[in-house]
Amino acid sequence: MAPDLIGCYLIRNRLDKGILKGMIVETEAYSQEEEACHGHNKKTSSNKVLFGEPGRFYIYRSYGIHHCLNIVTYKDNFASGVLIRSVFISNKNERAASGPGLVTKTFEVDDKLNSLDIIDNEYLSISKGDFYLNKKDLVQTTRIGISKAKNIKWRWYLKRSRSISKREKGDRNPSLKNSTNSLSHIK
Repeated sequence: MAPDLIGCYLIRNRLDKGILKGMIVETEAYSQEEEACHGHNKKTSSNKVLFGEPGRFYIYRSYGIHHCLNIVTYKDNFASGVLIRSVFISNKNERAASGPGLVTKTFEVDDKLNSLDIIDNEYLSISKGDFYLNKKDLVQTTRIGISKAKNIKWRWYLKRSRSISKREKGDRNPSLKNSTNSLSHIK
């Protein structure tokens, strides 16, 4: 599911401030079978959404500082999710949402939106992208910012995006001309 979300749109209806829309360009996957997942040890009151119905947002506070936006995946009663790491927003600084904390800050996401259905709500949703990506457009690498299960290659990002939180070693930032930032149709 994590690579399939690359190229989809994150859409935030900020009610009195209007709609904010951006393309998801970086994701990370987590599963209860590995120890970096919030549901690895057991279901708790704070992670119960992660064990719930797929297609819901799971939002938690990281290190007591910022929120992280995840999508619950796989199946009910099994902790599995995808973290939205970076989003490209047309007509904004390319680094505005280039990390999980910046995504939630920019899109005004906090735990009040926890457990919402990703399609059927009036505040935050995900919709399919409008162009085709193939596997060569993506980089698959290890996850970052974790201390356990660090060697699992469950992070994906759009190679031509300049809005990635951290590039794989040796992968240079694309020129502005060749990046997602040059896609004028993203509004």
